[in-house]
Amino acid sequence: MAASARPEPARFWAVVIAVIVADVITKLIAVRTLVPIRAPREVIGEWLRWTLVYNPGAAFGLHLGPYSRWIFMVLTVVALVILWKLYGQTREGDTLRITSLALVSGGAVGNLIDRVRSPLGVVDFIDVGVRFGASEYRWPTFNIADMAVSTGAFLLAWVLWGEDRAAAEAAAAAQNAPPATTGPIVTEQSQA
Repeated sequence: MAASARPEPARFWAVVIAVIVADVITKLIAVRTLVPIRAPREVIGEWLRWTLVYNPGAAFGLHLGPYSRWIFMVLTVVALVILWKLYGQTREGDTLRITSLALVSGGAVGNLIDRVRSPLGVVDFIDVGVRFGASEYRWPTFNIADMAVSTGAFLLAWVLWGEDRAAAEAAAAAQNAPPATTGPIVTEQSQA
């Protein structure tokens, strides 16, 4: 596919923009209404709470020291370039691949906006967990962008795995195919 002919740009950009808008709006609401930080507010008991936290690192609190913010900004831009190239290589009509790339891209941009906007880090506020007796198990707090990146990455891995499997099956079928003939086919009738 030519680099200028992008597949289904309306679908791609609609998903990217929807993720970014939903992420930015929910984070603005969280910052304005969930103060003080780290004070959980139950939504569905202990299972779902809103808890405002700022994550200066990456997913699951991965932190690379005082330069984490800048390192993750650069890594995000690199990831967006790779995603754009994958999008450019996508066949027209490959809706699942287009959607998965758009989800990851939109989520990456959503969290990049936070990193650029504030030295505090990415705004997280969705707090999920369970309690068993005296023990409590909580997933790291996350946001809409994180959900889009995770869902899109899972779908993209599934799509790419399917593409690799199809390519391997096509290669195996090509190896088992009879060789093509280059000259005229000689039969008993044509010799008579």
